[in-house]
Formats: sequence, C-alpha cells, structure tokens
Amino acid sequence: MAFIDFVEWNDATNDVFAWKYGQNKNNNLSTFTQLVVRESQEAVLFSKGQILGKFGPGKHTLNTENLPLLRNLFGIPFGGKNPFTAEIWFVNKTAPLTINWRTDTMRFHDPDYGEMVPLAAAGRYGLKVEDAERFLVQLVGTLTEFNAAQLTNHFLGALIAKTKSVIISFMQVNQIGIQTISARLDDLSKFLEQPLKEFWESYGMFLTGFFITSVDLDTSTEDGRKIAAALSDRSAQNIAGYTWQQKQSFGVAGSALSRGGDMGILGAAAMTGMLGGGGMGQALMQPAGFTGGGMPGSAPATGRREVFCAKCARKYPATSNFCPFCGNKYNPCPRCGSDNLAGTRRCVSCGSELVQQPLPGAGFGTVCARCGQQVEAGLRFCPSCGNKIT
Repeated sequence: MAFIDFVEWNDATNDVFAWKYGQNKNNNLSTFTQLVVRESQEAVLFSKGQILGKFGPGKHTLNTENLPLLRNLFGIPFGGKNPFTAEIWFVNKTAPLTINWRTDTMRFHDPDYGEMVPLAAAGRYGLKVEDAERFLVQLVGTLTEFNAAQLTNHFLGALIAKTKSVIISFMQVNQIGIQTISARLDDLSKFLEQPLKEFWESYGMFLTGFFITSVDLDTSTEDGRKIAAALSDRSAQNIAGYTWQQKQSFGVAGSALSRGGDMGILGAAAMTGMLGGGGMGQALMQPAGFTGGGMPGSAPATGRREVFCAKCARKYPATSNFCPFCGNKYNPCPRCGSDNLAGTRRCVSCGSELVQQPLPGAGFGTVCARCGQQVEAGLRFCPSCGNKIT
C-alpha cells in the first residue's frame, strides 16, 4: 500500500472556493504525511463522516498531536508511521469580486407613470469563506471542486428572489420611479447588502461587497421594448420642441403627399401650413391650454404661456408683443389667442373672423396673395415675401 507523503494545493485561482486533494488518487495518509497550507488557504480533513481537524497557513505533520481523533477513529498510538484514510479539502479564503448577477423580470408599479412596468436589475458581489468547516459541510458535499459559477448557480433562485423583493420594497417605500432610480443605486446597494450578509453567513461565507450597477426597463420583454421606445420618442419631442399632435400631423401630411394628386397636395398643405395664413397645421402648432381671448395687438389673455409665430413658426413667450426671432407683431385671435399674420381674415386655429388692422402709417392697401401680409397702397411687391402685387 502506497502512502501519500506530501500534500499541497499550489494552483489555486480566485474563482475556486474549495478543492479536494487526490480526487483521482488514493487517500492513504500516514502520521508522517506533510501538509503544506499556503497563505490565504485553509485545509480541512474529513474521515468516516467526521472532521478530523483544520489547519491554517504553514507546514504540518499529520500525527496524533495535531489530530487527536486518529486514536479514536483508527486506534493509532503515539509514534510510528501509522496509516489512515482521509479526505483533504483546501479552502481558498481570498475575496474574488467578479461574481456577476442579474435578475429576471420583476413587475413594478411606477409612481411617475402610474402603470406597471417590467424591470430587471444587475450587479456584482464579492464573497470569501469565513467558516471553512460550515462551508464544506453545507455546500460542497460530494463535489471535487466548488467555484464561483457553481456557487452562483446553486443560489440563483434564493438570491434572485431575495434581491427582487428588497429592490421592489425600496422603490415602493421611497416612491422612486425608473426615471430617478439610477441616482439611488448606491443607497439601494447598501439597503440590500445587510439582508444578504445574513443570508451568506448561514453558509459560512462573508459578503465583502455588494453592488447594484443597473435597475432599468427589461427590454427583453415586449412591454419593456414598447415603453422604452415611447420614452425615447418623448425625449426626442421635448428636445426638438414638437408635440405628439404635431408629430401625427406630420405623418398625415406625409401620407397625403404620398397619395399624390391635387387632393393629396392640398391635404398636405392644409396640415403643415403651406397655404397662405398658416392653415390647419399652424393650429396644431399652437400650444394647448389657452383659456381666454384677446384683441389683436393687445397683450395675451390669461392662460396662454407660449405662442408659435405665424411668420417664422418659432416658439416664444405669449407675454411678448413681437416675435423675438423675426420681429413679427403678435396678432392674437380674440377667441383662442393663436398668432395670425397681419391681414388674415380668419384665425388659422379656430376659424374665427379677425378684425383687420392697418399697417402703421398707411391705409389698408392690399393683401399679398402668397403670404397674407398687408401691403401698403402703391407698392408693387410684397415687403414680406417679394411676391408681385397685382
């Protein structure tokens, strides 16, 4: 019978928590066997279902002084090269911080939108073995190696369930939605770290760090993709300065143009304000929320916050009497307050009849057929658009 004289684990890596010596060899040891345990390691001996002993860093001789149970289990006396059979496990006590995790879909009632949204969270955590005996007894079993991937798979169900529960609870209690949760990831990580520490301690492990790197819409689901697209569209509208109604009018105009013919062109012109006076498209460009009227040339009525210039289509505060971009005078409709070009007979937004205002220092003259601007009597070309006056 051959005996093992020297035992060590010299190829340990950070992602392996525990390794069994001699899985492909016999485990015949003797009381002269030398056990070498390196820094950041711990060795545990098992025999006949019991733990014979535990050894820290250093060089050890496996005799009855180090392993008193040898006398009880094998009847080994003091002295002599006495054989015995045992399993030797090496435990890596370093702290790898590269174990990634990700939850599956979790449903959350977002306080900002008032609807259920699908979320997914991801992050990273680090563990180290603190109690080698408890770790080996509860987790390793009949394996010959226990690494980070096996640990993640083993606890995937319990870890995901606890993580999801704490995240949803934190967001509900603090009334945090998907728009602002990214700013609270550090607080959420600390909130989740304590219950997870207690969870891992029961398995002889210490949680060295727990980090949540993202809590976001779960775009792997159909609902998540639709919501993400809607939020992206909304951001684009806010940046570009157009509304959902205006976007729809652009789509209708494009559809009308694609049909061709006089009706298609006229429909597109009506929707986008290509006809003189702005047409129906300018009505869609006027901000919602107007609640009062006003006389042409007067200050805007109470309730209007912004107005689109009838000449250059730029948005400016309704408290202005002139467009700050092109200098056109604000000519509000007495009914709805929308801006209209001077000389326009009916409001481009609501169709109300407008009171005609003469140009400063001149009579009514005539009205340009192209842009609707009043032209002083005697002029042969429109001063606004250059159209020839007939």
